[in-house]
Amino acid sequence: MRPSVRGLLLDDDERLVIFRRTVPGRAVYWSVPGGHVEPGDATLEHTLRRELLEELGATVSAVTPLTTVSYPWEDGVKTQHVYGCRLVAMDPALRHGPELEDPARGVYEVERLPLESTQIASRHVVPEAVADYLRGIIEALPRLIDRDGPRSPTGDR
Repeated sequence: MRPSVRGLLLDDDERLVIFRRTVPGRAVYWSVPGGHVEPGDATLEHTLRRELLEELGATVSAVTPLTTVSYPWEDGVKTQHVYGCRLVAMDPALRHGPELEDPARGVYEVERLPLESTQIASRHVVPEAVADYLRGIIEALPRLIDRDGPRSPTGDR
């Protein structure tokens, strides 16, 4: 099963950029942007940057690996690599891809949430493994995502 990436994306006002998903025949849910690793993706970070551009028309900085979660999915195990990052620019005109062009896949509405665990707990955020992680660290996100980029374990850049 192809791994995926998810981006916990903070805007300039320290709010989380998230999708409200309305899909025909399904209850409304929320999801952080991201998607599957494709054969042409050189790295997981490349996948993240590609997905954020496709889904949001966004460019980002300070991409910081945060965690990896795995959970049972269909007939296997799904792995999600979760990154923190900061929004540099977002142009909805740059959004593209089948999930946005096919009405049967529903609507992706961009919302910006305050960094409070109740904001996640009060919504049906999927996948649940990512939601569980996010609920536990949401208030610490600004400290986890260094504006100057990730540091090594020794504190070096």
